[in-house]
Amino acid sequence: MPQEFSQFASQCRARVDSALDQYLPLGIDSTQLRAAMRYSLFNGGKRVRPILAYAAALAVKPEIDLALVDPIAASVESLHSYSLVHDDLPAMDDDDLRRGKPTCHIAFNEATAILAGDGLQTLAFELLTNTNLDSRVQIALVRALVQGSGAEGMVLGQAIDLAAVDHLLDISQLENMHRHKTGALIRASVTMGAICAGADRQQLQALDNYAAAIGLAFQVQDDILDVISDTNTLGKQQGADIARNKPTYVSLLGLEAAKAKAAELHRQALDAVENFGDSAVHLRQLASYIVERSN
Repeated sequence: MPQEFSQFASQCRARVDSALDQYLPLGIDSTQLRAAMRYSLFNGGKRVRPILAYAAALAVKPEIDLALVDPIAASVESLHSYSLVHDDLPAMDDDDLRRGKPTCHIAFNEATAILAGDGLQTLAFELLTNTNLDSRVQIALVRALVQGSGAEGMVLGQAIDLAAVDHLLDISQLENMHRHKTGALIRASVTMGAICAGADRQQLQALDNYAAAIGLAFQVQDDILDVISDTNTLGKQQGADIARNKPTYVSLLGLEAAKAKAAELHRQALDAVENFGDSAVHLRQLASYIVERSN
């Protein structure tokens, strides 16, 4: 990871972590609900989606005050964290590890984990309506997050994923699943950062093309790492998809072809933001990070 991008990513993580800590203080918590929500928010996530929101805003308006983006970054991370808590539940992917730590339902209990996910989801939308942005911008942000996370986005992708266990999918069906399950919220993160910065229609389309490519590349790389990495590096059980007989890019294409697919998606992402010039430097660096990461 280039030092410049490493510093930018570190600054973004610090910003969003500070915002989340402010928006969700522990306070008095006799039910452990807030503790479970905070456990899921502050368990070592890479903060890719908040970083994308900041980077997209800077691509559109390099001089933007990033304080305007903080609640958006916190919102997408809160939404993402809710999805992970619920994905890990016994009725879903039934995972015991997340980022090298016990999953929320293991650290607390299943009912508390469900409620923590519910709380994180609603917090995400609350944050978008508690900003200094114009009300029309706030509505556009809420709409973008709904589209990225709901029954036409991430939730649909998870439903397709669950239905695909022990079934054969072709590559187009697998891609459709991941464009919803992983890609939709990534696209929303980029769109929301761009909306905050006042992007025009042409800029929004170019950035959405970028986000669609890296959203799919993120999942392809995940599938590759599930084969070539190990549990300690991944922070979750290596080979879990194989064990559950879930279709992956590696199982359908083979390892080398999956790597070639990730490289092609990386190229598409770079092409999409070519006209932004130097202002999109962080988006380009993030695209490279996604296909080169080891966890």
